[in-house]
Amino acid sequence: MAGRGQDLWIKAKSLIPGGNMLLSKRSELFLPGYWPSYFDRAHGCEVWDLDGNHYYDFAQMSVGACSLGYCHSAVDAAVQKVVSKGVMSTLNCPEEVLLAERLIELHPWAQMVRFARTGGEANAIAVRIARAATGRDAVAICGYHGWHDWYLATNLQNDSSLEEHLLPGLEPNGVPRALAGTVFPFSYNRLDQLESIAASQHLAAVKMEVQRTNPPEPGFLEGVRQLCSRNGIVLIFDECTSGFRETFGGLHLKYGVEPDLAMFGKALGNGYAITATIGRRSVMEAAQSTFISSTFWTERIGPVAALKTLEIMSLEKSWEKLTSIGSSLRSAWQKLADSHGLTIIHSGLPSLAGFSFESPGALEYKTLMTQEMLKRGFLAGASCYVSLAHTPPILESYLESLEHVFSLISECEDGRPVGDLLDGSVCHSGFKRLN
Repeated sequence: MAGRGQDLWIKAKSLIPGGNMLLSKRSELFLPGYWPSYFDRAHGCEVWDLDGNHYYDFAQMSVGACSLGYCHSAVDAAVQKVVSKGVMSTLNCPEEVLLAERLIELHPWAQMVRFARTGGEANAIAVRIARAATGRDAVAICGYHGWHDWYLATNLQNDSSLEEHLLPGLEPNGVPRALAGTVFPFSYNRLDQLESIAASQHLAAVKMEVQRTNPPEPGFLEGVRQLCSRNGIVLIFDECTSGFRETFGGLHLKYGVEPDLAMFGKALGNGYAITATIGRRSVMEAAQSTFISSTFWTERIGPVAALKTLEIMSLEKSWEKLTSIGSSLRSAWQKLADSHGLTIIHSGLPSLAGFSFESPGALEYKTLMTQEMLKRGFLAGASCYVSLAHTPPILESYLESLEHVFSLISECEDGRPVGDLLDGSVCHSGFKRLN
């Protein structure tokens, strides 16, 4: 039965292109026609929809932005305190200086910081700075780095260039054709591909995620660093997703490879908008030779939330707990799969874990899982971005419900038509146009 959220989603798509502002929150990616779509309130890992229905969030936890849990009391209190004092003024907020100092303390290789409010902005800032610092245009990329022209230009020369980088099927309409040939993708753990690009292009930057699914093979990150150092190329690590999930700071700290620039977002503000681009002084000062500026990058809420979030992370050692929770969840998925004779493929960092069924019916099974878990009070798909609010009793309840779903999927693998179990249409796969 459709609820207020589903009705509002239908209206939204007539008023907002695509229905909302973030593709990965679109209802068709989860359960077309039945996903609640909108929330009234959220706390911990609990969400209440517009009809008052209660769910535990075992899906995205706001796409990884709330690693401490929704509506964290200490972070919210810090924000509420400064809201009462004012969040914008002709003068600057002092918290941005304090936050810059804290991030540099956590990353001693860096000496300067620029702040923004979204991951796409931070990525664009880093590329602009790298190009300004080197006087070159070409960029080699590996991973997902946002929606801006510089990145989508990858698909101007080949519409499948981003197939490996989380964005299959996107057409670069609206991106100036003059940008063709400025961005070159290479595959993760394929240093030979990057070496080939660097041999034929005068690169300004190598921009990459430290890790998304598979860990780096021995020597890969070190080889990238050495190549960049030899050729005067700015090495940029995009840590908007991976930062503060497995280490207190960038994931690159775990591997001991230092970039020239790095970006952080998502978990940095525990749901409040704040991103940071940090880097070596010799590179970062090039920001003054170009123009990078925005009014709302100076508001106070983001830096205040980030400072308090970092304080809580440090006290809780959140990165250790998140990794432990995610690892336990991944083990539980595998145990369920084994007990029901199913094969699953794992992906992502432990705290950003996901899996897929190795079966021709994988997408139908994912839809069935979301449908059945929703009926049992869980927002759930084939991935889970865990938070500190995912306590053992909540995890146990989730796994008890998931046992039923895996049993149904096992029956389907043995011949039961999965279509007979679905209440609606199959969910969309990956990043594709949903207008």
